[in-house]
Amino acid sequence: MKKKAPIDLLFENVSIIDIAEEGKGVGKTNELVLFVEKAVPGDIADVRVYRKKKNFAEGKIAELKKASEYRASPFCEHFGTCGGCKWQHMSYDAQLLFKQKTVEGAFTHLAKIDVSGILPILPSAADRYYRNKLEYTFSNKRWLNDGENRTEDTPNMDALGFHIPGRFDKILDVDHCYLQADPSNELRNSIRDFAKQQGISFYNLKQHEGALRNLIIRTSSTGELMVIVVFAYASEEEVNSLMNFIGQTFPQITSLLYILNQKKNDTIFDQEVIAWRGPEYIYEEMVDGNGKTIRFRIGPKSFYQTNSIQAAKLYEVARDFAGFKGDELVYDLYTGAGTIANFIAGQVNEVIGVEYVPSAIEDAKINSEINSISNTKFYAGDMKDVLNVEFVNTHGKPDVIISDPPRAGMHPDVVARLLEIEAERIVYVSCNPATQARDLASLKEKYEVIKIRPVDMFPHTQHVENVVLLGLSSKRDGLAIIN
Repeated sequence: MKKKAPIDLLFENVSIIDIAEEGKGVGKTNELVLFVEKAVPGDIADVRVYRKKKNFAEGKIAELKKASEYRASPFCEHFGTCGGCKWQHMSYDAQLLFKQKTVEGAFTHLAKIDVSGILPILPSAADRYYRNKLEYTFSNKRWLNDGENRTEDTPNMDALGFHIPGRFDKILDVDHCYLQADPSNELRNSIRDFAKQQGISFYNLKQHEGALRNLIIRTSSTGELMVIVVFAYASEEEVNSLMNFIGQTFPQITSLLYILNQKKNDTIFDQEVIAWRGPEYIYEEMVDGNGKTIRFRIGPKSFYQTNSIQAAKLYEVARDFAGFKGDELVYDLYTGAGTIANFIAGQVNEVIGVEYVPSAIEDAKINSEINSISNTKFYAGDMKDVLNVEFVNTHGKPDVIISDPPRAGMHPDVVARLLEIEAERIVYVSCNPATQARDLASLKEKYEVIKIRPVDMFPHTQHVENVVLLGLSSKRDGLAIIN
């Protein structure tokens, strides 16, 4: 079969008018939408197309004719190769502008919601070193940078870093990452170099062989540090050698753990965690609305918002939107480790948390216990099955529902249950404005949008959190108005 000739089209003087979720600039010419790598709204450029479909094409800047006022110089040498931080080529103010537009566009087009009263996006307090968790991958298939000799005999192919987008088996070896504060970079580089010196094999994802698989580093606002080494086919001697090295070189590690994972996937939720030194957890802290410091125990499998400082700001927005008076019964849906539930517990009568993952519910209960919080209850199960008529009859009709679902949004059955329950207020926290808008379009049957506020949790990426306050509408099928 004859191969198709490579596409080589050049469009001149293309105006970049928007930016897509994946970080590419959007232009338009001859009724063809162009998605352009590393382009910024306001740029004018000649664009060389390398992939073309019926109504759109993808390309690169062949020549930048006029630079946008929003442009900035990327600060990371791996920008454009690494799959993270795809918006580094825009100023932070511009990033906030386009994240707000993302929310506005989703709500306007998908849910037909008036966004004229939307509150300004809440910026992140830090735009570098803001993550409290990073996961790195060991691989014997290092991504070769431009100019390197690309032969089968190329030496030093072991790498510890991030996956290359679209190349699941290739890992970008990272020397310095701007996402997590010290000692994250020193830890990663030291572990990689020691393993190479000792001849400990790095994982081969295609053949599923090799000793070292993943490295997870968790830091906390309390200054505590957790390091998890995930081994695959390692000998006892190799495990002991590397763990001893890490423990001796980095005495500041609070929790040093390892896992033996020989499955075909990287998930560790079904794997045994072995404590090499210290407890199997570290602590995070937040200050609630009453000025009380709330501590959260974070284990190797715990979910916790990866931007600690901004997580507190996000929960403050949700709390303030809810407008608690002190006597409310609150349902906290998709409660995770009970962070929101425990954060607001001191300002309400009772919080009922529901979450799909049983281990997260155990974390939630522990977090209530260590903070001497007695007005929370937590239940594990599929939300669409748990949140039924019997559940509401048992626990009571909530005054406020807080919902913080995963990116896929709420199941249609859950949305239907919210419409049946008719809580006075719903605070909907979302990491995906598109699925949030979809759910709000259904909730409009009985609810009105009162407040909207985006929150930036992940600078230099397209991701944005968004908080919406819903109140029962006076127009809902002749039902009595709840004030």
